[in-house]
Amino acid sequence: MLSDSKLGFGLMRLPKDGDGNILQEEVTRMVDAFMKSGMNYFDTAYAYGGSEAAMRKALVERYPRESFTIADKLPAWKLKSEEDVERIFKESMELCGVDYFDFYLLHSVEESHLPTYENYHCFEFLQEMKRQGKIRYIGFSYHDNARLLDQVLTKHPEMDFVQLQLNYLDWENGVIQSRKNYETARKHNKPVVVMEPVKGGTLAAFPEDIEKIYKDYAPEKSAASWALRYIGSLEGVMTVLSGMSNEEQMRDNLDTFVNFRPMDEEEYGLVRQVTSKVLSFPTIPCTGCRYCVPGCPMKIQIPDLFTAYNSAKTYGSNRRYDTYYKNHTQGGNGTASACIGCGQCEGVCPQHLEIISLLKQVSEEFDA
Repeated sequence: MLSDSKLGFGLMRLPKDGDGNILQEEVTRMVDAFMKSGMNYFDTAYAYGGSEAAMRKALVERYPRESFTIADKLPAWKLKSEEDVERIFKESMELCGVDYFDFYLLHSVEESHLPTYENYHCFEFLQEMKRQGKIRYIGFSYHDNARLLDQVLTKHPEMDFVQLQLNYLDWENGVIQSRKNYETARKHNKPVVVMEPVKGGTLAAFPEDIEKIYKDYAPEKSAASWALRYIGSLEGVMTVLSGMSNEEQMRDNLDTFVNFRPMDEEEYGLVRQVTSKVLSFPTIPCTGCRYCVPGCPMKIQIPDLFTAYNSAKTYGSNRRYDTYYKNHTQGGNGTASACIGCGQCEGVCPQHLEIISLLKQVSEEFDA
């Protein structure tokens, strides 16, 4: 394995105040707890607004460089010319305050982004930066089918690792293809970094009857810990990323991984029970990455409206969900019915959701 940190601190969902500003002091406390535990893998990206600078203040400026590892990413959707490749790479290094990255990835390799990475010679650029010592290990995060993953890894055997979306709810999902992608990475002998193990928080909270399946077996363990242990038990998984938003999540995740215990057969059986029940709900499989939000001309807070919809479908209609929806459609933010069908959101969605159609469903639930 390229890293001995089983848990990775995902910096995409850092704590923020009501105005969307990162709470630097809380981030610093979380970094300290993470480092004290012996974990040291930090995952950021150029596209995670403010994340790189926040990490620099909390981590890079306060700890010896050799005591931690940083993963950063190059986003295809920000590249307008081949010159942008080196520019963004250098900008990320400056924002992070480092002169090398331990891990550097092409962000979200998929059918729509692959031509950009190929045309702008991004695979070659990563190899050159590795030769110069500015990157230690090169790889890519991936959001597409196993057939294409096999093609990419066959064409680019120089990639040191691959980052996949793996979680038990998507294990047999025909779109996400968690199991098939995992098996493809194993076929190519690539260490796997896991993203979305808790599916954007979906696997962290359930209705009472589902939660009871886990609580009857281990009342002291959180639902999220089951999702993390399921993925952490897989052979070939190097690091499991968790996008932690507060200190409570940090403590729970560290409790799971500091003294990690792989799942046994009885526990796998409980996960299968939960999976079956959760998949019976007609919810939207959004992970809350928010890639769809910045380019929306109507300023629709799409993941938040999906959260309101999923809550109503899972737990039943409730005024709290109506209020949540209303709060996220104020201050210039559009309602679901405001969608003009431009399609920019669908073009950047890693889950390949038919967002335009789904917003119509949300509108029927809340805008009537």
